[in-house]
Amino acid sequence: MASTSNTVDGIQDAATSRPMGWAARTGLAARAAVYLVMGALAIDVGLGGRAEVDQRGAVTRTIHLPFGGWLVGLLALGFAAYALWRLSEAAFGTTGEGDGAGPRIKSLCRGLAYVVLAVTTTTVLLGGRGSQSGTQRHLAAEAMSHPGGRLAVALVGAVVVVVGAAMIREGWAKKFLRYFGALPRGRRGLLVVLGRTGTVARGLVFVTVGVLVIVAAWRAEPDRAGGIDEAFDTLLAAPYGPLLVVALGLGLVVFGVYGVAEACWRRVPDGHP
Repeated sequence: MASTSNTVDGIQDAATSRPMGWAARTGLAARAAVYLVMGALAIDVGLGGRAEVDQRGAVTRTIHLPFGGWLVGLLALGFAAYALWRLSEAAFGTTGEGDGAGPRIKSLCRGLAYVVLAVTTTTVLLGGRGSQSGTQRHLAAEAMSHPGGRLAVALVGAVVVVVGAAMIREGWAKKFLRYFGALPRGRRGLLVVLGRTGTVARGLVFVTVGVLVIVAAWRAEPDRAGGIDEAFDTLLAAPYGPLLVVALGLGLVVFGVYGVAEACWRRVPDGHP
C-alpha cells in the first residue's frame, strides 16, 4: 500500500512540476501555430483559393514549406506535449479551475483530441495521405449504417454545438482571464481583445460544424459531416459567404495570436502546490 501511495504521489508531483509547465507551454505554442495556419487557409479560401481548412490541412500545408518536415515534427511533439499536460490535468486538477469533475472532463476530452492530432500529424510526417474531412465523413457514414446510428451522430453534433456555444460565452464574458495571473494594464487590455475575438470566432466555427453534423444525421447525408472543412465550404455557398469565411479566418488568426500569448503568460504547473 505504501509503495502504491508513493507511486501516486510521484505521478502527482510530476503533473505539477516545472517540466510539465514546459510541456504545457510547448503544447500551447503548437496549438497557436496550427490555428494561425488554419486561419490563413480560410482567408485564402474566402478570397478564391483552394485549401483543406482543418488541422490536418494546416499540417499538410506546413510540410510543403521550407524545412516543413522539421516544422511538422515539432508540431507533432507539441501536440503530444499538449495531450500529456491535459491528461495530467484530468487526473489531478486543472490550473485556474481547480479539481472539480467538470474541468477534469474537459481536460480529458482535450487531451484525447490532441492524442489523435499528434498521431495524425505523425502520419502526415511519415507520408500518409487522406483528409480529415474524408475520415469524418467515412465515420459518419459507418455510424449511420447501424440501427440508432443517425441518432448517435446527431448527439455528437449537439455536443459540438454546446462546446462551441460554451466557447462563445467564455470568450464574450472574458472567462479566459482566470488562466492568467497579474498582467500589466496595457498587456491585459490586448489580451482581452485577442481572447474575446479569437475565442468567439472559434466557437462560431464549432457551432457551424455541429449544426452541419445534426443536419447530416437528420437527412441521412454523411457527406455533410465533414468537420471544419465542410463548414467553410458550406458558408462559402451562402449569401455573403466569402466575406463570412474571410471574417472567420481572421478570427482564427486572432485566436492563434491569443494562443501565443497563452504560451507566454498563462499560468501552468511550476513545481509549487
